[in-house]
Formats: sequence, structure tokens, C-alpha cells
Amino acid sequence: MELRISNLSKTYANGVVALDNISLTIPTGMFGLLGPNGAGKSTLMRTLATLQECDAGSVFLDDIDVLDEKDAVRRVLGYLPQDFGLYPKVTAYELLDHLALLKGLASRSRRREVVDGLLQQTNLFEVRHQRLGGFSGGMRQRFGIAQALLGDPKLIIVDEPTAGLDPQERVRFHNLLSDIGDDKTVILSTHIVSDVADLCANMAIINQGHLLLCGPTQELIHDVSDKIWARFIDKRDLPSFQIRHPVISSRLLSGRTLIHVYSETDPGDGFEEALGDLEDVYFATIAGRHRAATRCAD
Repeated sequence: MELRISNLSKTYANGVVALDNISLTIPTGMFGLLGPNGAGKSTLMRTLATLQECDAGSVFLDDIDVLDEKDAVRRVLGYLPQDFGLYPKVTAYELLDHLALLKGLASRSRRREVVDGLLQQTNLFEVRHQRLGGFSGGMRQRFGIAQALLGDPKLIIVDEPTAGLDPQERVRFHNLLSDIGDDKTVILSTHIVSDVADLCANMAIINQGHLLLCGPTQELIHDVSDKIWARFIDKRDLPSFQIRHPVISSRLLSGRTLIHVYSETDPGDGFEEALGDLEDVYFATIAGRHRAATRCAD
């Protein structure tokens, strides 16, 4: 299913512009929505999940009007919010069975088949009788995906799903998302660049309510591949380099300060050409250094 967002806007009562005329087309498959904390990602996700009203604009999921036909959307929607609460004294099987009943699976035998299948898919079957209060963060997130998959949804929204996960759980969660993203529209909202790089064929970058960039992930990386220059510097010299060059990022690498500069020509000053990646796309875009001609919506 294709999701078409047109001129979507939202301003809160305190004057904060969360969404400013967002237009975006999201195809079937894994789609990454990147942006820093406070960029407007969660506002957009809650609006698409029919949990929040917008001020203006339209959203269509194929022929379903998302803003007006909320019940129709909810029948084909799976949602894992950033803050996913669980009942700590209930077992994984009991809660998923209850949620399946609420989804309309009245037959006990059919419900058992579906619940067992989802617990197997999310690698939670062996702990299905364990209370949720004893689950690790990664297990909780996988349970969140299990409940989001109830009813075989066509649109799945996951908001900051890997924040706080250890590396092993993060890899396990990536594999799970990848498996379910083949024939569904899965929107991954995150501030973690590597999540999008690993999983998403298409993506967008949003900041301060504005859509800055969107398109096929590999094409966006290619756009900056010959515009990134790098060198190690003394940390004390960083301010002077920031004055002389368009520095987009700095980080410690093996105890040394590595800076990246965005430039279409050799900036000199000891810089060497680096192979740009999605992190460079992100930092250059957020810094206002990079723009792409890719159309975000028809």
C-alpha cells in the first residue's frame, strides 16, 4: 500500500510548529524517517496512527482517507509507539491473547494459532509464560512488534524502536523488522542513522517540522559520495577549523578527533577525500549544507 502525505501541518498551542507543510510519498517496504529529538517525527507518526489531529493537509493510504476514516485505518495498522507500556504481572501469552481478542479473533483455536505464530516469529515462544515485568528491553520491543503484527496489518509504524537496546538485541530487532518489511509498508522513525542505513531502501530527513530531504537511500548517499573530506586534528583546533571550513561532524576515533567537511572541491588544509555515507548525508542536511533534487511527493 502507498501512503501519500500532502501539505500536512501542525502547530501546538504553545506556538511550536511540529509539522510545516509536509508532503511525502511512502511506498511499500521499509521507509526510514530520520531526525533529531524534537524534529516532529513523533507528531507525524501519531497523526498517521490516527492518535492526533493535524491543522491542515491530507493523508491517503491507497484510497483510505487517514484523517477522516480512522476506523478503516486502524483495521490495517500496526503501531509500536516510542513509549510502549506493558502490564508487568501478565505473561506474554496472556496479554497477546487478550489483544488478539480485542482485534476480533473470537475463535480460541484460531487465536492460539495466531498468538503462537507471532511469539515464534519474534523469538519469544520459549518465554511465553514469563511475566512481562521480567522482560529485558529488547524482549519488550519484540513483544511490541508481536502486538503490532496482530491482524496482519498493511501499514506498520515503529517509533524509536532500538533506543536503549544493547548491540545483540539491536541486531535481533533489525532482523525481525527486515523479515516483516517485504510486503508491508513499514515506517521506521528514529534518530539513529545506522538503523536506516541497515534497513531502509527509502528514507526522509525531517528537522524542526520541515521535510529537508527524501528519496532512495543509496541515491542520497551517492549524492554526497564525492563531497566529503576528512582529517584528524587536535581537539583544541576544532573552533578554528569550523570558522575556515564547512565542518559537518566531529568525533573521536581511537582517541583522536576526526572531522568531516562538506565541499564540492578540495578544501586543502590537509583534508583527504572520504567515502561519504548516510551519516554524512544526515549531518550535511541538518547543517543546511546539502540539498538534493529528489522529489518527495507527486
